[in-house]
Amino acid sequence: MAKHYKATAAGITDVGLQRDHNEDSYLLLPEQDLFVVADGMGGHRAGDVASRLATESMADFFRATAPGTDATWPFHFDAELTEEENRLLTAIRIANHQILEQSLKSQDCHGMGTTVVGTLFSRRQERLYIGHVGDSRAYRVRGGAISQLTSDHSLVNEYLMTMPELTDEQRSELPKNVITRALGMQESVAIDLQSVQVEAGDVFVLCSDGLSGMLEDSEIAELVGDGQDLDASCRRLVMQANEHGGEDNITAVLVRIDVDPAF
Repeated sequence: MAKHYKATAAGITDVGLQRDHNEDSYLLLPEQDLFVVADGMGGHRAGDVASRLATESMADFFRATAPGTDATWPFHFDAELTEEENRLLTAIRIANHQILEQSLKSQDCHGMGTTVVGTLFSRRQERLYIGHVGDSRAYRVRGGAISQLTSDHSLVNEYLMTMPELTDEQRSELPKNVITRALGMQESVAIDLQSVQVEAGDVFVLCSDGLSGMLEDSEIAELVGDGQDLDASCRRLVMQANEHGGEDNITAVLVRIDVDPAF
């Protein structure tokens, strides 16, 4: 008998120890199996506006559209992609448009932007679709082993891809936290999209760089543990990131895949 899977999620966000306000946002939309982390940037506290616009507009889009409808309007439906992939891409593109529009209308929001990493679980396909822009990350913890699934859109990463022979000393001199892509910067945005097959017991970690920048990948895997208590795992991740300095806002969303007993 074929297995059927379900997704369970929990999320947390924390201002950290060195910032006076939180510019991160996250979204748990279990009825749509949509889970998102966004890390905002911009003056006059506009970063929190951008990240909140990203998560809220993606939620609004998914609530307003149903699978099987023309759910990518006003964007083109890519026939080479699944319906789920098209919906996820469209939600991120709409978020980009809304952030850019708001930044042009409001002087306080001028130049604001946000990273985004969003996952859409397909029970039908038994796959998790991941779309991301910027340096917020997605990891998978499977059997205690962690894999980074996304590749940061950052200046450091671009240097390392074009000049992999850089020494550790040269790498340490590269400018940190400079991202090369974000939502809200221009009318169109390049979105990295991937699809991963799920297994029962998988835990996917979505996080802002306030978490990944403070913890080694092995620490994240250890703190997630078996993922049976997602809320406790979220709290442990934030606590450890703060113990390591809490230099930025810290946001984590954990998504666990289980066999669905309803089938």
